[in-house]
Amino acid sequence: MQEEMVILVNEKDEQIGLMPKMEAHEKAVLHRAFSVFVFNDNDELMLQQRALGKYHSPGLWTNTCCSHQRDGESSIEAGTRRLQEEMGFNTELKETTSFIYKAAFDNGLTEHEFDHVLVGKFNNEPKINKEEVHSWKWMPIQEVREDIKINPGDYTAWFKIIFEKFYQHISS
Repeated sequence: MQEEMVILVNEKDEQIGLMPKMEAHEKAVLHRAFSVFVFNDNDELMLQQRALGKYHSPGLWTNTCCSHQRDGESSIEAGTRRLQEEMGFNTELKETTSFIYKAAFDNGLTEHEFDHVLVGKFNNEPKINKEEVHSWKWMPIQEVREDIKINPGDYTAWFKIIFEKFYQHISS
């Protein structure tokens, strides 16, 4: 199986090349990514707990799903694809904001991403892919914020960064 390629970008999100995903994370090269936040009608956020076999951040809680766009794929197309692959459902997504972040991990890998934040609504139970997702839960947005402060080690590095930026956007 061929390794997935990520889209290398500059700080204006202009594509400048492609690179194998692991190499991009080893070299901390800026690449395009997306993060999906799905809410229900009670304004609860669907969180996923990453599968225990993930190459970084296994077992940590994070946003509904996240990954990388493929060459020629829009952020919405990529988010829709990955939401189905990881969480087993489809819903309409809209892009709300984007920004650059960098987070290093203990295993020598670094996420350096131009991240597109996508939001959707869903009111049912997901059909999780156990290779990608260990567990999931609905959580009120204020409780997520409080729990990150109390238990920061339970959450992925990028989720904590994204959540602080995203919280301002959704709580206004």
